[in-house]
Amino acid sequence: MQLGTQGRPDRSMAGLAPVNGSPAREEVDFDLRGLASVRLLGASPTDVAAVGRQLGLVPASLDRDPDIVIRFVERLVTGSRIRYVGVGEAAFTDDAFLVLRSKHKAPARVEIAFTQVGQSVEIVCEHGLPAVPFLIPILNLTVLARGVLPLHASAFVHRGTGVVATGWTKGGKTEALLAFAARGAEYVGDEWVYVTADGSRVHGIPEPIRIWGWHLRQLPQYEALISGADRTRLRAIELFLGAERALRRVRPGRGPAGALTGLAPLLNRQLFVDIEPARLFGRVGPQPATFDRLFFLVSSESSEIDVEPVDPLDVGERMLFSLQHERLDFMAAYLKYRFSFPAAANPFIEELEELERKALARAFAGKPAFIVHHPYPCSLDALFEAMSPYCGSR
Repeated sequence: MQLGTQGRPDRSMAGLAPVNGSPAREEVDFDLRGLASVRLLGASPTDVAAVGRQLGLVPASLDRDPDIVIRFVERLVTGSRIRYVGVGEAAFTDDAFLVLRSKHKAPARVEIAFTQVGQSVEIVCEHGLPAVPFLIPILNLTVLARGVLPLHASAFVHRGTGVVATGWTKGGKTEALLAFAARGAEYVGDEWVYVTADGSRVHGIPEPIRIWGWHLRQLPQYEALISGADRTRLRAIELFLGAERALRRVRPGRGPAGALTGLAPLLNRQLFVDIEPARLFGRVGPQPATFDRLFFLVSSESSEIDVEPVDPLDVGERMLFSLQHERLDFMAAYLKYRFSFPAAANPFIEELEELERKALARAFAGKPAFIVHHPYPCSLDALFEAMSPYCGSR
């Protein structure tokens, strides 16, 4: 195996060669609020649209070198034997590491230089992928390397107060955003937001928001904003699930009821639609917004919603592990990379826990912080009524 002087596979010796028989395509750039940038090379319009959906951004001009370069080619040709690390998951040659799955486990062939993550990194993709594997984790780590905290959270501005709502998956972050936005709050971000190094401000990007059927039942004003096809799909699933519940009561576990019951969990996971924030709210809040209040949302078995003060540094310690959980798939790929190239460690990735712990402490220190216990699903009206008294003047 040929290793470069930095202990990583030497790209000059690469066993993969891009083959691109299509006409040359122009560069396309995306800019994450000045925090990090992505440049596409050789991308088709379909590729540009896919990356734009993934980032929630539109192309923009850059006045600096990009942090992440994604080069699209017709196909990657191997010059040496491919060895699998989990069949259909990842592979390596003498000089390159390949990710073999994209969104929804779609087959892919993508070369990622894991030793470059946190610096300037290049990704090589074949055309036509529904999404670039691990693009968001790589973007987040690029931002973290500059001292900015990527946080799994929603953010909005309510009557001049900048609010960040964070917690574990299904903790209630999007629900808080929807509850407040329905009453005039300005959207800043959802899913991932970015807190400046001093903790004073928060950036968002307009990624599509996942709206579940139970959200729409409580906020019918949003149902009219989704496409007719999505409304039809959601209603068909709800009718099916209603029929399954009725049959289960009459014939539990037998005949048609048993067959339908087997499909119910799968269909329950499809009761959502992803929709652009501008379609929902018609506006985006100030960028960046001030970070004035921190809410830590936790779903519980109680039917009541209660809010009480909490130590913001305790929230930071807990969110440290939530952020690690969100990155599990990326870390699994990194471990496959280390298996493939044992000497090619990335010190930045190896030290992530301590880097994130310090970033969370800096961002949260001194913040008025509150823990919100609530049932899930919950009443969005009740969630607003419980939280809003704690969103006073800055």
